[in-house]
Amino acid sequence: MPILDVDGISLYYTVKGEGIPIVFIHPPLLTSANFMYQIEELSRNFKVIAFDMRGHGRSQYSNKAITYRLIAEDIRQLLDELGINKAFICGYSTGGTIVLEYLLTYPGRAFGGIIISGMSEVNDRKLRQKISLAVKLAKARTLPILSLSISWSNANTKEAFRKLHKEALKGDARNIKQYYQYSLQYNCTGQLQNIDHPILLVYGTKDKSFLNYANLLHEKLLCNELRFFENEKHQIPTKAAVKLNEMINQFIQNEG
Repeated sequence: MPILDVDGISLYYTVKGEGIPIVFIHPPLLTSANFMYQIEELSRNFKVIAFDMRGHGRSQYSNKAITYRLIAEDIRQLLDELGINKAFICGYSTGGTIVLEYLLTYPGRAFGGIIISGMSEVNDRKLRQKISLAVKLAKARTLPILSLSISWSNANTKEAFRKLHKEALKGDARNIKQYYQYSLQYNCTGQLQNIDHPILLVYGTKDKSFLNYANLLHEKLLCNELRFFENEKHQIPTKAAVKLNEMINQFIQNEG
């Protein structure tokens, strides 16, 4: 099991394939297992890298509170460990926000970004309420309930559900809670014009509360391509994997 030592803690990661590197970033509670279909398919053409964030899945608990700057630094150190200078950075949901933070913090260490159902801030009441509920449930006693709900909503098969749920249960409620909490306060909308990397934005037309975030990023980012998947909701990496993988493959082939 590949392990990166950062700040005295072990971060689990996986690497598969050869070629242009792509790093995948998961949202709170979920793990690198959320990108099981991307790891399997895209590794035929690219070097696919996924990791479990601090306190998530197989990675150890972090005494340092989860912030997006901290995770961006972890990604940089992971690339250093692998001898990679630049990669495409891909994030799902709040993982997409970390893509933006990474591009702002380490612009010279990325070819571009891929944001799936992501945002630059949380500015609508419905999403704030949803995340606030997750914060309340991110406790040792109630984490199994939260992991059951999140894993089920992201799974496209019973087998995928079992895998997502098993890995989610390994996380530490303290770091998971911090990740949720930080997403409520983070806002990089005012800095989006400073990002000049090519960015692929992917959203589902049925993900109604995220359509405003899609349009916001499309308006503010200097170089982006906005694509919508018809009749898809939020959970695109697992529930629209074939279409997503084809789109990522085309985007990187064009930009890389």
